[in-house]
Amino acid sequence: MHPVASPDGRKLVYERWDQNPITGSLANVKVANADGTEARQSTDNGAANFGPYFHPSGEKILFSSNLHDPQGREFDIFMINVDGTGLEQITFTDGFDGFPMFSPDGKYLVFGSNRNESHPGNTNVFIAEWVEDPGR
Repeated sequence: MHPVASPDGRKLVYERWDQNPITGSLANVKVANADGTEARQSTDNGAANFGPYFHPSGEKILFSSNLHDPQGREFDIFMINVDGTGLEQITFTDGFDGFPMFSPDGKYLVFGSNRNESHPGNTNVFIAEWVEDPGR
C-alpha cells in the first residue's frame, strides 16, 4: 500500500493486493479519509488495479489496470470517480502504461510506459498535456 493524498489533503487513495484463486494476483483501488477511517473500495473488476493517483479535482482517480487483457500482461491507464462509477480508459497502447501522476497545477500528466522501448522491459517516462474532456 502506497497511499497518495488528495489535492486538499482530506482523503487517501491506495491499492490493496489480494490473491485471486482463479486469475492470480488482483488489486483494488480504495479511498479513505486521511485518518484511515471510512475506507471504501473504488474498483471491483477482478483485475490488477494499482498505482492510483488523484485527479486535480479530488473527485476522480487515475490508475493502471490490466482490465481488458485476459492474459493479464497489458496495462493501460484508467480513470474512475471516487465512488467507483464512470470508468474511462485513458491510454490504449500495447504493453505497459502506469503510475500516472499530475503536475501540481493539473496541466500535465506524467506516466511510465514501455512505448518506444530500446529493449524489452525498458520503461520510459512520458509527460502529456492534460486536456479535460477532449471530446466535448
